[in-house]
Amino acid sequence: MCGDPATRFLLKDEEIDSVGRTMAGILRHFPERYGLEMDANGWVDLGDFITAVSIRNRRFRFLKPNHILGLIQTDPKGRYEFRDGRIRATYGHSLDVDLDLPTDNIPDVLFYPTSEEECGVLLGAGLRPSDRKMVHLSGTFNAALEAGRVRIQSPVILEVDTTRAREAGVVIKKAGKTVYLAKEVPPEFVRRSERAEEELSPEEGSAE
Repeated sequence: MCGDPATRFLLKDEEIDSVGRTMAGILRHFPERYGLEMDANGWVDLGDFITAVSIRNRRFRFLKPNHILGLIQTDPKGRYEFRDGRIRATYGHSLDVDLDLPTDNIPDVLFYPTSEEECGVLLGAGLRPSDRKMVHLSGTFNAALEAGRVRIQSPVILEVDTTRAREAGVVIKKAGKTVYLAKEVPPEFVRRSERAEEELSPEEGSAE
């Protein structure tokens, strides 16, 4: 880590970006393309991961466990996890995985970005996954706004009353640092937010 005189394994910015994109693709979407076996909870053996990536991409033949662990430990969004010699993505999957993530300490309100055109539909039908297997909720208004701006210039932000939703049996899990997951959220727990970006602190970051 930065400031540690024992640090030896470094990655350039372009290597961080390239390796990170490869990790996201494999751990969220297509482990089979690299001949990797993923268990029911989304875990892949770290050693097998490095071997597979090194064989498939010659430019990654320098990879060591230290590089991958460094990326995981310094990722600002908490997108990956390491445990007992295995790695996984904590959210963003298009695969069917059972993410055994914590369900305690969930905020009373979570947020979801959408478009003006889709807003009415979601308020009537609730939130369901589209290109992912889970509904991804943000821990703060600004985080949802930032996530929504990836595809929508002026996103509309919806609020989820998680207290009532959980009392009704909706399971919500904490994934990354500001990301929460649910299989679906019924419409009675969703409302359009009337908050404004300037009302919130600048420290609130993006969710994805």
